[in-house]
Amino acid sequence: MKPTTVLFACIHNAGRSQMAVTFFNAAVDATKARGLSAGTQPGVRIHPEVVEAMKEEGFDLSAVKPEALTAQLQGETDFLVTMGCGEACPLIPAVRRMDWEIADPKGQEIARVRAIRDDIKGRVADLIEERGWGRPRSPTNTSPDRGP
Repeated sequence: MKPTTVLFACIHNAGRSQMAVTFFNAAVDATKARGLSAGTQPGVRIHPEVVEAMKEEGFDLSAVKPEALTAQLQGETDFLVTMGCGEACPLIPAVRRMDWEIADPKGQEIARVRAIRDDIKGRVADLIEERGWGRPRSPTNTSPDRGP
């Protein structure tokens, strides 16, 4: 069975959608789902304040380039999550869609970017849990301690 393709979309693909797809792909079971991100008007680079906030979480987005939301990407998409692009985000027929109203981190102070990042991280975790896309939990060792 093919994994569900989840597309995270915002206007510039330089902040919100990049954070979401990074958290998503780090936590999802790749046999169940995969994340992509794109923007309706892609920027030149990831916003520096987003790069800084994500570094604090252990992710280096400094070399990541924003991508355009193309017809090809739309064709690969099973589930669309939009983030503040409103009318600029496309309606993709026969695709499940969620709209997350999330502030744009561009130009914000780092404390505000951290709050946006943490909100996105929580929403991504909830989405993965709700849809059953999480990684299998490793069984705990239940064997009795045999001692010396």
